[in-house]
Amino acid sequence: MHDTWQFQIRITVSDQRAKALRTDPASDSYAPLRDVLRRHRASLKCQFDAFADYVNEAEAAGTQAYPLYEWTRQTIENAGKKAKYLRSFTVYVEGEEVYGKQAADSLEAALSALDRDAGIERVFRYDTNPASNPQPPRSRPDGR
Repeated sequence: MHDTWQFQIRITVSDQRAKALRTDPASDSYAPLRDVLRRHRASLKCQFDAFADYVNEAEAAGTQAYPLYEWTRQTIENAGKKAKYLRSFTVYVEGEEVYGKQAADSLEAALSALDRDAGIERVFRYDTNPASNPQPPRSRPDGR
Protein backbone atom coordinates (compact mmCIF):
# COMPACT_ATOMS: atom_id res chain seq x y z
CA MET A 1 0.00 0.00 0.00
CA HIS A 2 2.94 2.36 0.58
CA ASP A 3 3.30 2.66 -3.20
CA THR A 4 0.19 4.84 -3.19
CA TRP A 5 1.61 7.48 -0.86
CA GLN A 6 2.65 10.76 -2.27
CA PHE A 7 5.28 13.07 -0.84
CA GLN A 8 6.01 16.71 -0.21
CA ILE A 9 9.29 18.45 0.42
CA ARG A 10 9.48 21.52 2.63
CA ILE A 11 12.46 23.62 3.52
CA THR A 12 13.17 25.88 6.45
CA VAL A 13 15.36 28.80 5.52
CA SER A 14 17.18 31.62 7.29
CA ASP A 15 15.33 34.87 7.97
CA GLN A 16 17.36 36.59 5.25
CA ARG A 17 16.65 33.89 2.64
CA ALA A 18 12.95 33.83 3.62
CA LYS A 19 12.58 37.54 2.91
CA ALA A 20 14.25 37.08 -0.47
CA LEU A 21 12.19 34.03 -1.41
CA ARG A 22 8.88 35.64 -0.53
CA THR A 23 9.56 38.36 -3.09
CA ASP A 24 11.48 36.07 -5.49
CA PRO A 25 10.02 32.52 -5.20
CA ALA A 26 11.91 31.43 -8.35
CA SER A 27 15.12 32.22 -6.42
CA ASP A 28 16.63 34.17 -9.29
CA SER A 29 18.76 35.95 -6.68
CA TYR A 30 20.51 32.69 -5.74
CA ALA A 31 21.52 30.65 -8.80
CA PRO A 32 22.19 27.25 -7.13
CA LEU A 33 18.70 27.09 -5.61
CA ARG A 34 17.14 28.48 -8.79
CA ASP A 35 18.88 25.76 -10.81
CA VAL A 36 17.63 22.98 -8.52
CA LEU A 37 14.08 24.29 -8.77
CA ARG A 38 14.22 24.57 -12.55
CA ARG A 39 15.79 21.13 -12.97
CA HIS A 40 12.92 19.61 -10.97
CA ARG A 41 10.20 21.81 -12.52
CA ALA A 42 9.58 23.07 -9.01
CA SER A 43 8.54 26.26 -7.28
CA LEU A 44 8.29 27.46 -3.71
CA LYS A 45 5.40 28.77 -1.65
CA CYS A 46 5.84 30.31 1.78
CA GLN A 47 3.74 28.38 4.32
CA PHE A 48 2.61 31.58 6.00
CA ASP A 49 1.41 32.94 2.66
CA ALA A 50 -0.36 29.66 1.88
CA PHE A 51 -2.14 29.83 5.25
CA ALA A 52 -3.10 33.47 4.70
CA ASP A 53 -4.44 32.61 1.22
CA TYR A 54 -6.57 29.82 2.75
CA VAL A 55 -8.01 32.18 5.36
CA ASN A 56 -8.76 34.85 2.76
CA GLU A 57 -10.42 32.31 0.46
CA ALA A 58 -12.51 30.92 3.33
CA GLU A 59 -13.63 34.36 4.39
CA ALA A 60 -14.60 35.26 0.83
CA ALA A 61 -16.46 32.00 0.16
CA GLY A 62 -17.92 31.33 3.61
CA THR A 63 -15.98 29.57 6.32
CA GLN A 64 -18.44 26.66 6.71
CA ALA A 65 -16.80 24.76 3.83
CA TYR A 66 -13.30 25.25 5.26
CA PRO A 67 -12.78 22.87 8.17
CA LEU A 68 -9.32 24.23 9.02
CA TYR A 69 -10.34 27.86 8.94
CA GLU A 70 -10.26 28.53 12.71
CA TRP A 71 -7.02 26.65 13.27
CA THR A 72 -5.36 28.37 10.30
CA ARG A 73 -6.58 31.84 11.27
CA GLN A 74 -5.34 31.37 14.84
CA THR A 75 -2.00 30.12 13.50
CA ILE A 76 -1.33 33.17 11.34
CA GLU A 77 -2.41 35.52 14.14
CA ASN A 78 0.03 33.94 16.63
CA ALA A 79 3.33 35.87 16.51
CA GLY A 80 5.50 32.85 17.33
CA LYS A 81 3.86 30.63 14.75
CA LYS A 82 3.93 33.43 12.19
CA ALA A 83 7.71 33.72 12.61
CA LYS A 84 8.07 29.96 12.15
CA TYR A 85 5.88 29.73 9.05
CA LEU A 86 7.46 32.78 7.40
CA ARG A 87 10.66 30.68 7.20
CA SER A 88 8.94 27.50 5.96
CA PHE A 89 8.47 26.89 2.23
CA THR A 90 6.62 24.10 0.45
CA VAL A 91 8.19 22.84 -2.75
CA TYR A 92 5.65 22.33 -5.53
CA VAL A 93 6.57 20.09 -8.47
CA GLU A 94 4.83 20.92 -11.73
CA GLY A 95 2.35 22.95 -9.71
CA GLU A 96 1.44 20.05 -7.40
CA GLU A 97 1.99 20.16 -3.64
CA VAL A 98 2.36 16.35 -3.40
CA TYR A 99 4.17 14.13 -5.88
CA GLY A 100 5.66 10.69 -6.41
CA LYS A 101 8.53 9.13 -4.49
CA GLN A 102 11.04 9.43 -7.33
CA ALA A 103 10.48 13.18 -7.66
CA ALA A 104 10.63 13.63 -3.88
CA ASP A 105 13.83 11.57 -3.56
CA SER A 106 15.59 13.52 -6.29
CA LEU A 107 14.44 16.90 -5.02
CA GLU A 108 15.31 16.12 -1.40
CA ALA A 109 18.82 15.01 -2.38
CA ALA A 110 19.42 18.08 -4.55
CA LEU A 111 18.21 20.53 -1.90
CA SER A 112 20.16 18.78 0.86
CA ALA A 113 23.33 19.00 -1.23
CA LEU A 114 23.18 22.78 -1.57
CA ASP A 115 25.88 24.73 0.20
CA ARG A 116 24.79 26.33 3.47
CA ASP A 117 25.14 29.68 1.67
CA ALA A 118 21.76 28.88 0.14
CA GLY A 119 20.24 29.73 3.52
CA ILE A 120 18.49 26.37 3.71
CA GLU A 121 18.61 25.20 7.30
CA ARG A 122 16.56 22.00 7.00
CA VAL A 123 14.91 19.86 4.37
CA PHE A 124 11.81 17.92 5.42
CA ARG A 125 9.95 15.12 3.69
CA TYR A 126 6.29 14.51 4.41
CA ASP A 127 4.04 11.80 3.04
CA THR A 128 0.30 11.43 2.64
CA ASN A 129 0.08 8.42 4.96
CA PRO A 130 -2.32 9.56 7.71
CA ALA A 131 -0.43 7.43 10.26
CA SER A 132 2.69 9.55 9.64
CA ASN A 133 1.07 12.93 10.01
CA PRO A 134 -0.97 14.83 12.55
CA GLN A 135 -4.58 14.90 11.52
CA PRO A 136 -6.57 18.12 11.18
CA PRO A 137 -8.48 19.16 14.28
CA ARG A 138 -11.99 17.80 14.34
CA SER A 139 -14.86 20.25 14.00
CA ARG A 140 -16.75 20.98 17.17
CA PRO A 141 -20.44 20.01 17.34
CA ASP A 142 -21.39 23.62 16.62
CA GLY A 143 -19.58 23.33 13.25
CA ARG A 144 -16.50 25.34 14.24
